[in-house]
Amino acid sequence: MTEMLYPVAAIVTGFLVLIWSADRFVIGAAGVAKNLGMSHMLIGLTVVSLGTSAPEMLVSSIAAYTDAGGLAIGNAIGSNIANIGLVLGATALIAPLPVKTGLMRKELPLLVVITLGSGLILWDGRLDRMDATILLIGLAACLFLFARFQRYADPSEIQHEEEELPDISQLKAVILLLVGLALLAGSSRLLVWGATEIATLMGVSELIIGLTIVAIGTSLPELAASIASALKGHHDIAIGNIIGSNIFNLLAVMPLPGLIRPFDFDTAVLWRDFAVMVALTLLLLVFANVTSKGKVSRPEGILMLTGYSGYLGLLYMMSAT
Repeated sequence: MTEMLYPVAAIVTGFLVLIWSADRFVIGAAGVAKNLGMSHMLIGLTVVSLGTSAPEMLVSSIAAYTDAGGLAIGNAIGSNIANIGLVLGATALIAPLPVKTGLMRKELPLLVVITLGSGLILWDGRLDRMDATILLIGLAACLFLFARFQRYADPSEIQHEEEELPDISQLKAVILLLVGLALLAGSSRLLVWGATEIATLMGVSELIIGLTIVAIGTSLPELAASIASALKGHHDIAIGNIIGSNIFNLLAVMPLPGLIRPFDFDTAVLWRDFAVMVALTLLLLVFANVTSKGKVSRPEGILMLTGYSGYLGLLYMMSAT
């Protein structure tokens, strides 16, 4: 029992510091960019969007570096599953989530295409540098498309994003950026160590730990932000954040372990985990476009949470056998 104490403490501490430092890192990076004259649109598309994926990126990179490739790919796919099943499901229980026309016609179909395309890349059961390069090219293409989408976005939406950017001095922004980055790296390393130790002690794969404990933990910022947005009446922001986060998880987080240390992964990633991610993504597409006329309702939120609970139950049963 005592041998589990230190890994559990490492995971809890790692998560707390990771979430706190990620927020400071994004504020600092956005502040530096704003003070250097970068446009609000470009800051939102790059610094803020990629910065909110910083926890997943750091965790996956360190996991790959320490030969925990299963944890790395589990973190990326598991975070996408948790974002839709847990985060959107829980947020929809608070209030129905309207889906703007732009999201339905552009970003959401784009997420579906990226999800299916990444499946083709992973089909051979290996993530190597060529695969990672293709995904990163996809990331560059997405940033270009996002810039075009934003050019024709609702002015009120752009104004809201501008109001969210920090107004701080350059010195404070640089300090927050450096402190946030240092703590991100340290807490990610602590989290990966605790997760791999628990996997060893419990006799389960690093993949399962990545899909559950680590994925849920790194999705906590999205959960907090989405619920806070819903409580403030900014319901539409929640779905936009999740779609953006899932795109970046596939195109910015997942390639990192392939670049750092190519590896073969368990075939269950494709027929179990990737299949669940595709199913939830398609379900979100159907909810947004067909069943509730442009919104995700409370019953649909319950269905998402039920599906996510069932997925966790499946992982438990498979790891127990």
